[in-house]
Amino acid sequence: MGKARLLIVEDDVDISTMLKIYFSGLGFEVDTAMRGSDALEKTRMALPHLIVLDIMLPDIDGYEVCRNLRTNTRTSHIPIIFLTQKDERSDRLQGLELGADDYITKPFDIEELKLRVQGAIRRSERESLTDPRSGLPAGRLIEEQLRRIIREKSWAFLDIRINHFDPFKDVYGFVAGDDVLRFAGMLIGEVLDERGTPGDFVGHAGGDNFIVITTEGAAAGIRVSLKERFAEEVQSHYNFIDRQQGFIVAPGADGQNDQAPLMTLAVGLVSPAQHSFADIREITELAAEARRQDAGAAARA
Repeated sequence: MGKARLLIVEDDVDISTMLKIYFSGLGFEVDTAMRGSDALEKTRMALPHLIVLDIMLPDIDGYEVCRNLRTNTRTSHIPIIFLTQKDERSDRLQGLELGADDYITKPFDIEELKLRVQGAIRRSERESLTDPRSGLPAGRLIEEQLRRIIREKSWAFLDIRINHFDPFKDVYGFVAGDDVLRFAGMLIGEVLDERGTPGDFVGHAGGDNFIVITTEGAAAGIRVSLKERFAEEVQSHYNFIDRQQGFIVAPGADGQNDQAPLMTLAVGLVSPAQHSFADIREITELAAEARRQDAGAAARA
């Protein structure tokens, strides 16, 4: 697993700096925001595993930030801990009603905050809510979205897998592999920002497999953009020699070294315009078959 990412939303510079130093020393990847609008933008650009959120901010308050995150399909799963000077029962209840996972008041015990942060992240992962490497929604949340769309029309489901990921990981190591998974998750989010809709959903189904739920009209453009941008931008994860020769030398199943192409994306696309679906397994099975066909077509090209 890579470092868990924290976003500290706090307009007191001393507290913000202290928390960044403390949690960075514990091995977290920490970013900070002093304004609610900045927090929303940073969350959109790179999903954190957890947000520590002050209520009193100079632009929009923490309640509004929380409300915005909870009503957005792509950020609704992120654990939120309110950190605030407000200690009235009504304030705590308002935060919890908006979907915050915990609430701690200032002045606070930093060891207690650490335990609450660690506990919230563990619960999220244990309940299959997020993937620990990408921070994206995982098993149960993906299933919930599938059960939602099967009753609706005009949606599209994209099954996305990274071709030649295992040889890359064998040569470059699991840390580099986790970096590629995080890169893929961020790239998918960027493409959806450019070509998708606010209600689009991104999930990490496990390993090198991601999914996107979007609208039928946006799906084809998203698919093309994902494949083109990934093929170009993933090259930064290779060394100069491998980029120049267009392949890596990786150990094969027979113990001999084989040439493995640079990573690309295979993307399968299904929608109710193409098929009628009786249950969610049919959606995932047909999308996986479309993705395998896409990978096969790329191998033959």
